[in-house]
Amino acid sequence: MIIAVDFDGTIVEHEYPKIGKPVPLAIETMKDLQKSGHDLILWTVRIGEHLREACEYCMTNGISFFGINENPGQKFWNGSPKAYAQIYIDDAAFGCPLLPSQEQNGRPYVDWAKVREHFELQAK
Repeated sequence: MIIAVDFDGTIVEHEYPKIGKPVPLAIETMKDLQKSGHDLILWTVRIGEHLREACEYCMTNGISFFGINENPGQKFWNGSPKAYAQIYIDDAAFGCPLLPSQEQNGRPYVDWAKVREHFELQAK
């Protein structure tokens, strides 16, 4: 399966343009998804230097992506800028499970424990 994953509010807490604190279980779950044979696309509004920093953060934490803001296999059958994926994990996606921020007035972020349940990944 191809899974598009947002960065801010999904992999890290909202601190844009800085890199926020790690969202609990995000990296571990993405690694487990890759081990299970899923391809991950980093799907973020970050561009330029901020995108490079997000990619470096993920690579430093052992995550490599099938595509970054694109599905590389898609260009052979469709020219749309929307990256095709079967699932989009994004704090702004309808139905994505969220946890409240621990910061006062902070934005919620993805509840990766619930994402793990969806994919039937063993709890860490």
